[in-house]
Amino acid sequence: MYKLLRSILFKMDPERVHYLTSDLLNLTLKTPIIKQCFKSFFQVNDQRLEKTVMGLTFKNPVGLAAGFDKNASMFNNLSACGFGFIEVGTITPKGQPGNDKPRLFRLTADEAIINRMGFNNDGVEQAITNLKKRNTTCIIGGNIGKNKVTPNELAAEDYLIAFDSLYDYVDYFVVNVSSPNTPNLRDLQEKEPLMELLSQLKVRSAEKELKKPILLKIAPDLTDGQLDDIIDIVKTTGIEGVIATNTTISRANLNSSSDLVERIGAGGLSGKPLTKRSTEVIRYLATKSAKSFTIIGVGGIHSELDALEKLDAGADLIQLYTGFIYEGPGLIKRINKALLARL
Repeated sequence: MYKLLRSILFKMDPERVHYLTSDLLNLTLKTPIIKQCFKSFFQVNDQRLEKTVMGLTFKNPVGLAAGFDKNASMFNNLSACGFGFIEVGTITPKGQPGNDKPRLFRLTADEAIINRMGFNNDGVEQAITNLKKRNTTCIIGGNIGKNKVTPNELAAEDYLIAFDSLYDYVDYFVVNVSSPNTPNLRDLQEKEPLMELLSQLKVRSAEKELKKPILLKIAPDLTDGQLDDIIDIVKTTGIEGVIATNTTISRANLNSSSDLVERIGAGGLSGKPLTKRSTEVIRYLATKSAKSFTIIGVGGIHSELDALEKLDAGADLIQLYTGFIYEGPGLIKRINKALLARL
């Protein structure tokens, strides 16, 4: 059924489809009986799937990655799809339009997506307004970033504003310094500025009455030496973990024509081409750190096998994004069924 729907939707502009499906989901699931039917079909409710990580209890280990619900306007209804947790954002202090359109592209031959959205969102105050309408027990994460116009030397101020503002409304935080679509943002992944940024966030967290986990989202394009730095930074700053990985700037080994890829141009690539590399990064971090911190695995999960490989490599939890778009909500159910079959 979903493949038929996908064949229709994939004839339309990707960004337009995203907003269309978002509106349809929110409109359809406003009706309680339809929402209950949706839950009955897609959710797998079994206590054996529950996992306690970073002091939080997830009803299952399959989450939705940031980028899908940028403004925290869909999470209540997305939770009906069977996710164990949903990450909203990336949220910046002030709203911003993002990069010029078109900025979202499908590589169907690779079951992949290229995006150069540029942290388009309505800002932290609108996100809070939406989060105040929370009516789900699903764990909610807040992915935070800096505004495009904010220079890197002042980036910490933006992250602290978003952190403080969202603190009462999300269950954990993700520091996004790895998107390739905001100029110079990835420079913040270098050891010295990253150590300073995360240390400031941990100091601010220590001032709060209720402590909430902080994770760092990293790029798949880091070298082993840079991954060693990440391990050291996590241990030194005391943040709770890493999300591996964000999108890649690599265009290696694609099935799509080089002409198509060149026409699309810059942006982060997600989907099946990222499967192997993201798993390699997870395994490296888990092995070299002796599993001393939480790892959330994301990147190219399009099947039950992909999910199990990420978990076997050392991920504590996993997240979907492009796989959710290509495979639909049935993928969440299949992964959870596969996890139960292993018990």
